[in-house]
Amino acid sequence: MTAAAPFFAPAPPLQVAHWFNTPEPLTLDSLRGRVVVLHAFQMLCPGCVEHGIPQARRVHEAFAQDQLVVIGLHTVFEHHAVQGTPEALQAFIHEYRLRFPIGLDQPDTPRSIPRTMQSLSLSGTPSLVVLDPQGRVRLHHFGHLDDLRLGALLGRLLAEPTPAAPATVPATGCDDGGCPLPDQPRP
Repeated sequence: MTAAAPFFAPAPPLQVAHWFNTPEPLTLDSLRGRVVVLHAFQMLCPGCVEHGIPQARRVHEAFAQDQLVVIGLHTVFEHHAVQGTPEALQAFIHEYRLRFPIGLDQPDTPRSIPRTMQSLSLSGTPSLVVLDPQGRVRLHHFGHLDDLRLGALLGRLLAEPTPAAPATVPATGCDDGGCPLPDQPRP
């Protein structure tokens, strides 16, 4: 199932307990200007292992990191004791030779659904959330998505013109021509 976010809503912040394959924690704000492919998975999910993780790896290898970044999000909502530890995820990352940044979704102790998974309203794993360079959700998809459909979307997003920053006008009314007194006409 694919859903478009209404009005290209901005994505909520990531809530990650532990990061892998990145020297510092990532924020979506720090990734503005790039397309972001967020791949939510569980290491014991057959669809993730067979389809989602290989697709995330292909996307990571196919695009320049200054234009597009892939982030794995390990969203443990079942079998917490087996797959919910950083050590278990580290072993999985090593065995599958994953090179893109991966975050362990912050658990929500009273609930079994991790926090980022809740805030993104994900229905399960694997899930894909694609953000445009402005940080807006452009794809929200549960299940496997065909590589051609994903590639077409990523190509369109990378080809979209980047909106120019709005010109700033100082609050004082000053510009290159000078600073007039309030309520005085410009020469």
